[in-house]
This record gives sequence, structure tokens and C-alpha cells, in this order.
Amino acid sequence: MTSDKDTSKAPTWDIESIFPGGSKSVEFAKFRAKIAVDLKKAEAELEKLPKKLDKKSTPFWAKWISKLQKIYEDLHLAGAFSGCLTSQNVNDETAMNIESEIDEQYSKWSILKASLESFSVKQPNKDWNKLLEDKALSKVIFYLNEMRDRAKMKMPEALEKLALELAVNGFHSWNRIYDKMAGDLRVSLDQDGQSKEISLGQNATRFSEADRAIRKDAFDKLVKAWESRANLATMTLNSLAGFRLSIYKNRGWDSIYTEPMLNGRMKKETLDAMWAGVAGCKDKMAEYINAKKKYLKIDKFCWYDQEAPMGKSAKTFSFDEAGEFIVRHLASFSDEMAEFTGQALLKRWVEAENRSGKAAGGWCSRIPIRKESRIFMTFHGNYGGLGTLAHELGHAYHGYVLKDAAPFAQVYPMNLAETASIFNELRVTDAAFAEASNHDEKLLLLDQKLQGAMSFFCNIRARFIFDSDFYEERKKGVVGRERLNEIMTNAQKEAFFGLLDQNEGYHPLFWASKLHFFLTGAPFYNFPYTFGFLFASGVYDRAVKEGKAFAKSYAALLADTGRMTTEQVAAKHLGIDLTKPDFWNDAVSRAMAPTKPFIRLCENS
Repeated sequence: MTSDKDTSKAPTWDIESIFPGGSKSVEFAKFRAKIAVDLKKAEAELEKLPKKLDKKSTPFWAKWISKLQKIYEDLHLAGAFSGCLTSQNVNDETAMNIESEIDEQYSKWSILKASLESFSVKQPNKDWNKLLEDKALSKVIFYLNEMRDRAKMKMPEALEKLALELAVNGFHSWNRIYDKMAGDLRVSLDQDGQSKEISLGQNATRFSEADRAIRKDAFDKLVKAWESRANLATMTLNSLAGFRLSIYKNRGWDSIYTEPMLNGRMKKETLDAMWAGVAGCKDKMAEYINAKKKYLKIDKFCWYDQEAPMGKSAKTFSFDEAGEFIVRHLASFSDEMAEFTGQALLKRWVEAENRSGKAAGGWCSRIPIRKESRIFMTFHGNYGGLGTLAHELGHAYHGYVLKDAAPFAQVYPMNLAETASIFNELRVTDAAFAEASNHDEKLLLLDQKLQGAMSFFCNIRARFIFDSDFYEERKKGVVGRERLNEIMTNAQKEAFFGLLDQNEGYHPLFWASKLHFFLTGAPFYNFPYTFGFLFASGVYDRAVKEGKAFAKSYAALLADTGRMTTEQVAAKHLGIDLTKPDFWNDAVSRAMAPTKPFIRLCENS
């Protein structure tokens, strides 16, 4: 793995085997048309179903619920494929229109589900439990009971259906507008006397450059790009939040945390215990950042210094070498994980080419029915690229473990969704450090570990604080652009423990540039990352202690993420109580443990 190899060559994925022809695919069009027909049939059948459960009607309801589950599986596939299309080419307007079409179909499905929810709460417990004994539903009891419990907290059926219908052309449209707006933004670079335009995703890679001037330029250009859209982003964010808060008010939900806690299948006590543990890292974080400032010879630590690299490494990875490295080191823990990962790479499940026109970021999406996944990223032949690939392949392994589960039993919360991905990252990072051959390389890797901790403990926490403060203020009325900047700056001051430079260290427009604030699929799309990081750390710690003997238990833990609450998964497989501080304090301490060896390496540089 030397620096003279061409690391720019990375594969494009195979999505032709799913539906050939991209956004113009005839097969994909037929598949979506079938979903439309199935939705109409399900709606017609629902009208004929008895309004009460009894011995005669129970089999008919079980059959209808099974059909509803099948349509959900088909919609998941359609959404995943359209997501692949819009990510690989942000200018594919046909694919964007298809996403809108699928949103409408999903809305119709959700309206059918709302009817089931309303029906379920009207049935006596005895009759409902009898329905769940049906063989067709026995594997999704947790999901259906959870659905019923949540339905008791919602508006009357007619209002829930109206809200779902209105969301298609209102709520979700704001999200699509933001995606289009962000995808269209470009920044200009001067290279060899010529101006070159690059996407925001390509610009984001410049934040990890060793040259501080490049990092600052990347930041300045990002800010300038978003300043041109800040007023539109203000309207969008306020509209999204206003819609959510109206729904909450009519459901009688006083707390802005009700929905994110339900989505996470977790208790607020667990979230509070986690953030309390994170707050305990203040002193170690200060030691890390101060050592980094001294090493970099800077007197101010700014937003664009978060990813500043430390140390040096002559190692570069081609995509194939990165894959081989990941497979080799996963094999030391689990033969099954290694074999699966090798197959995922061999079958070209990964879109990794570095080119313009792609969306920013990285993700993994399950492809139901096919029992596969697809991974989207832009590969760079460094340790960061290695870690990202390992992370997304972890998500794919989670999907593999659940591949034979019923569709409703494959629905797991985002906070637990990060378990396998971060587990992979931890495994690969430790392996890379063990193989590091010199001082500078070890320094680089320890810095990457602590960078990760800073991201989860400070950057993500700032997002959570912003969301909390913004939503509380939005209850009183529209929040203006300048006030959004203030809320974000104050959140960064608190989350970073005052360690960012007080004059020029903050990123007030971060609220506009971070797509997570604009996602309609889930509010508070932030704390699950920190949760996943710390929870995965606990799982990984167990794996290190038990070795391959833990591999089956690990797979079993992942399999239960679709049929248990977060606290139940932790209690069953790790024997811990997540509402108590012990687990979180230990996990935070482990994450910050590299601080002392990092400082020693800095001092010896």
C-alpha cells in the first residue's frame, strides 16, 4: 500500500440487476404500477372487512395485514432503488419525479396502516391477542403491538389520514426542495489558472486537508454557497418544524421528544443518561484539543480544524486493498462477517467512484426481496476512506442478519442501526493501529479515533442542542435567519465546552448546510449517532474480551433489533440497564482513553 498507486479507481455499483435501465427502466415502472394496483386492492378489501374481531373474521384480518406487510416490502424496494438513482446523479430529474411518486404511494400505504391502527385500538385485548396467534402474524407480534400502543397516542383516524395525505405535497415536498437546492449548489476552485466547479460533496473532502489554508477556503466557500440560499433554508426549516409541531399539538404531545423517543424505541431516561455521560468528557476533550493546537501550531481552534489531520502516512489503499483489509480483520472475529463482506464487494454492491454529479455523504440501503444491500459513498484511498467503507459494510451485514425475517421484523430504530457499522469501524481502526509501522502513522490513527469521539460528543451534541432549542422556540412562532444563527452558535459553544475560538471558531450556518435538520423521515436525526457510537463501543468491548465466541451472540443481538425495545436488547444481550449512568460513563471513558498516548506522541514529534 504505497503512495504511488492510483487510488482514484473505485467501482460503480451494480443496480442494473435490480431494475435494468435506471430511471427509464420499464421493469421498475411495471413494479411501481403493480404497487399502485395492490394499494387499490388493499383499500377495496379493507372496506369489506368486518369491523370487529371474532372467530370468523380473524383469518381475513390476518390475511389483509400480511398483504399490507408485503406492500410495505415492495415500497421499501422502490424507495431504495429510487434513492440509488438520485444519489448517483443529482441531476436525474426523472428519478426525482419517481421519488415523489413513491412518496405518494407510501402515503396511501400509511393511510391504510392508519385504518389498521384505528381498528386495533377498538378491539378488546383478548380478541387482538387472538389475532396475533395467527401463523401469518406470529413473527411480527412486537411490531403490531407497538403499532397499537402508538395508535392510542394519536389523533382520531380521520385526522391522521388527512395529515398523511397533506404531508405528501407539503411536508415531504419541503424535504425534496431542500435536497434539490443542496444538490445544485457548487463552489469554484482555481486550478492551473482555470476555474473549476465542484459539488458540496467534493468540497467536503477538503476539510481533511493538512494545509489549513485549504480547510479554511473549503469552509469559506461552503458558507458563501449557503449564504446564497439561507433565506430559502430558513423558510424550509420553519415549515418542516411548523408541520411537525401542529401534528404534535393535535395529538396532545407536549414534549418535542415524544416522537424521537418512539422512533428510537427508547426511554428519555436513557437519552438523559447518555448525554450526562458525554458531558463527563470535558477535561479529556480539552486535553486533546489543546494538544492538537500545539502540534498544528495554531492558537485558535476553529470549526474547520475538526478534521485537520495529524501525523503522516505514506500508505494509500486502492479500493480492492481496502476491501481485503476489512475482510481480513473481520475474519479474526467472525468467519460469517468476513465471508459476507467479501461477497458484497465481489458482487459490486458499492458505488464508490469519485466523480462530480454525485450526492454528498455515504449510506447503506437494504434491498428487500433480493436480500441484498447497496452502499453509496465516494472512496478516497486513505484511512478515512477505509473507515467509511467498513462502516457502510457493517450496515450491510446488519441487513444480512435480518434478511430472512418478516418485513415488519426488519424495522429497527436508527440508534440501534449504528451498532454494526460503528463496530466495523472500531475493528478496522484497531487493526490499522496494530499494523502501523511508525510514529507518524500511529499519531494519525489515534487522532482519527479522537476525532470520532469529538464528532459524536461535540458536533452531534451541538445538533441535538440546536434541535431542542429551535423546536421549543418554533412553538412561539417563525424563527428568523439571524436567530437560527444565534441558536446554532450557542449550541456549538455549549457542546464544544467553549473550546472553539470565541471570535471566528463557530459555524453559524451549520443548521442550513446539514441535511439532517431537513429530513422528514425522522426528527432529531442526531442523537442516534452518539448512541450508536457508545453502544457499539460496549458491544465491541465484549467482542474483544470474548473473541470468536461472541460472534453468534453478536448476530443474535442484531437480529433482535427489529423485535425489541432498545433497553430490552441491551438487557438481554449485554446484561446492562441503559437508563443508569454506569454503561455510558464506561463507554465515554473508553472512547477518550487514547488521549494520553496521543499527547505522548505529540510531545515526541
